Amino acid sequence: MTLILNILWFIFGGGLIAWLLWILTGGLLFITVVGIPFAWAAFRIAGFAAFPFGKDLVDARDVGEARVVGTGLANFLWIILAGIWLAISHILAGASLCLTIIGIPFGFAHFRLALVCFAPLGKRVVYH
Repeated sequence: MTLILNILWFIFGGGLIAWLLWILTGGLLFITVVGIPFAWAAFRIAGFAAFPFGKDLVDARDVGEARVVGTGLANFLWIILAGIWLAISHILAGASLCLTIIGIPFGFAHFRLALVCFAPLGKRVVYH
């Protein structure tokens, strides 16, 4: 079921567009030295945005990794500069998809992406 949902999401639910935009964002962030940590987070989110079903993005401390110093400050800057706008776009896309019964699972996937937009640094993908 997860495979079918991921394929339908990628084609019809916005997964292809979300993946492309996150890849583009990561590529642009790699141009500057300061943006490199944000670029890695954007690439991690791109993989999650392409196929979100059967995966979760969790805090790195939950999987036994140490937290990098400055992650909280970097996430705060991310929220101010980009996170709030990305979250709003995913919330609007999710709300519009939830207007139809078929689109509800895809709308919930956009809501999960909106949560990730607030603090992408220090997250890891886990499969369930």
